[in-house]
Amino acid sequence: MSTTVEQMLKDKDKESSIVSIDPEASIPEAAALMARENLGALLVMKGEELVGILSERDISRKLGASDKLPREFKVKDLMSEKILFVEPTSTLEECMGLMTKNRYRHLPVLENRRKVIGVISIGDAVKTMISDKQFVINQLERYIYG
Repeated sequence: MSTTVEQMLKDKDKESSIVSIDPEASIPEAAALMARENLGALLVMKGEELVGILSERDISRKLGASDKLPREFKVKDLMSEKILFVEPTSTLEECMGLMTKNRYRHLPVLENRRKVIGVISIGDAVKTMISDKQFVINQLERYIYG
């Protein structure tokens, strides 16, 4: 039995919400929002539509290769437009595979390939994997020791 993304979202902090930013926002605004919310990535949304994702890595790599100041960039200039996502029925293994293969640390969760219902981070995936393994260990210990 494999843990699904839907189960992972339920197990996450109940107060966690979807934090997003407009593509026209400035990079300093995005960085401040990331710091305030303690996030490594923001979903870039135009209304209800997911148009990209902006990660700390996007900011550092693209600003590092430019002579411009951060305030001269908008989110749309630095965001990743190639959006890899998972669905609620996706498994933990599928998430880990996508993250590892593509070197992504955050995956939006889309319902019906359209509606954003959450984000799964590499930290969420590792925490779930550890929990799943501990459950199996506990079951085996009960079986062995009665």
